[in-house]
Amino acid sequence: MQTNSKTMKSRSANLISSLYDKQKTRFSIDDVVDITGLDRQSARSFTSKLVIRGLVTHIGPGLYAIVPFDLGISSRFQENPYIVARELVRDNLYFLSHASAMDLHQMVTQPQLVIYVTSPHFMRSQTISGAEYHFVRCKKEAFFGFTEHWVSKTDKVIISDLERTILDGLAHPQYCGGISEVAKGLWIQHNEINWDRLLEYATRLDKKVVFNRLGYLLDLYGLATEEFRLVLKGRLSSSFPLLDPLMPKEGPYKSSWKLQINIPPEELDRIRFT
Repeated sequence: MQTNSKTMKSRSANLISSLYDKQKTRFSIDDVVDITGLDRQSARSFTSKLVIRGLVTHIGPGLYAIVPFDLGISSRFQENPYIVARELVRDNLYFLSHASAMDLHQMVTQPQLVIYVTSPHFMRSQTISGAEYHFVRCKKEAFFGFTEHWVSKTDKVIISDLERTILDGLAHPQYCGGISEVAKGLWIQHNEINWDRLLEYATRLDKKVVFNRLGYLLDLYGLATEEFRLVLKGRLSSSFPLLDPLMPKEGPYKSSWKLQINIPPEELDRIRFT
């Protein structure tokens, strides 16, 4: 038993030091097999023991992270969920989007419990350590408008840029907590918006409802130029979609933006003063 214990300690020390040498603080079972020489079943068993000992933590199917030494041995260590999302997509194209991108752009005031990832590849949503990872599939031609963003001293992730984040929120308010949250984010960052880029992106995405909702909010908040709003009016949907798809189908119709206003305008207007 003592020999087995020494072997375990030696093997775990070698694994962790080798991973650090390779600058891999997140690793897979394949890495364990390559470094230790164990077969896959033995590697899984060995890694499970490391999790129990609090040396590493499980962050996804076949994916693990080293618990930082400065935290000591702790099974309560949780990896940054945005880094976990990056690791989950592995080699697939992706960007963090919707409410997650709003969070990273400092457009929200509420904690985010769901991590949204947009990709042209199909990936199943899953829950890890209490966080839900929701994957939104987009067409390849709609995969644009993203940038790198530092989420720690050593880690970057890819997120939708400010303009794409706003448009995604208008297209899918249900992934952002509703149109009120999207409106709040729009108002918080309105001075940073590149209006030419916003219009270019909206044209490329070609989602009519986005023009309806964007035009209405810009009118409400007195943002953008009249010329800009006229361009939006030329691209509205012919129907009257809901301002907020999460709310009941009720309320007056706004003919100028072809929307059913199912949220009191004064509720959205208050956002400017909070």
